Amino acid sequence: MKYITEFRSSELGEGLIARIQQRSKRKVRFMEFCGGHTVTIFRYGIRQLLPPTIEMVSGPGCPICVTANADLDKAIALSQIPGVIVATFGDMLKVPGSRSSLEKAKAEGAEVRTVYSTMDALNIAEANRDKSVVFMGIGFETTAPTIAASILQAEERGIENYYVLSLHKLCPPVIKALLDSGEVELGGLVCPGHVSAIIGSHPWEFIAREYGIPCVISGFEPLDILQCVEMLVEQVEKGESRVEIAYRRGVRPEGNQIALKLMERVFEPSPARWRGMGEIAGSGLKINSKYQRFDAEANFDIKTAPAVEHKGCICGDILRGVKTPADCKLFGKACTPQNPIGPCMVSAEGSCSAYYLYGGGRGG
Repeated sequence: MKYITEFRSSELGEGLIARIQQRSKRKVRFMEFCGGHTVTIFRYGIRQLLPPTIEMVSGPGCPICVTANADLDKAIALSQIPGVIVATFGDMLKVPGSRSSLEKAKAEGAEVRTVYSTMDALNIAEANRDKSVVFMGIGFETTAPTIAASILQAEERGIENYYVLSLHKLCPPVIKALLDSGEVELGGLVCPGHVSAIIGSHPWEFIAREYGIPCVISGFEPLDILQCVEMLVEQVEKGESRVEIAYRRGVRPEGNQIALKLMERVFEPSPARWRGMGEIAGSGLKINSKYQRFDAEANFDIKTAPAVEHKGCICGDILRGVKTPADCKLFGKACTPQNPIGPCMVSAEGSCSAYYLYGGGRGG
């Protein structure tokens, strides 16, 4: 198939659903890790189309949602330092920290600017040499290479007032932490497509090898998801566990070597805080010593009060797959897209946002 409309064909979809229904005999729970997959599943009613033997649960694959309040508080504190401009992607503006948000800080006079790329932030720094520009580095392996490239560009162009607050997360370590916790029993994993386009399929092999869980890397169209589920069902029914790539138009086993080398040049693994999961070793990226002059944490005195969670918000439980938005007393009442209490309602890829816009459906 060459065109996006083909990946939304009802005729092809009906064929995939029929094969899944015919083949699926064992009761099994699959987790889609990526928030983009969650949105597709709800938008196209895929949960309702699957046989009752298959339960789908959402995982922690939304970088905005998993950013801990303590890290959001750092970005807000930076925005309140005189002479600092905080540059961020738009989704981060409304995400509530412990006591405020970047949107509220901006309304109170802080210089917070929305950008569409790291290059936008770099250009702001170049045009405002009398100020310090801090880019809020949020994202998984998908965005980390572009942020690494911006640091290299800053060095090459002699832009000395550009900094990055690195809050990046690495996906394989958090999956390991989830599996080790034993909170959610999984029979298969829908692996993230965009992350895997960077890291390839090899980093997921430990899941099949050590935990005996089938893994299939999926694209983001409805037929991608259905094909992925069919492949998972095939492994489950045969008693197999391996990593397969359904998203071959975007993912190679070896990943994107150029992007990986960019990351390795600028960053090094570090512990990272995940909302609802605490600190996970080796699950973050910090700027290495060679490029420390671009590291916001190393160059600013960031003062924050102890982080606190919002009373009643169960976003952390939802991200671990142990609860759904329907279990939250705030969902759709006190917490809506217009007045979000937690980040899972703010982000376009958040589970609460998807439930609110498209409905929970069976299994949710």
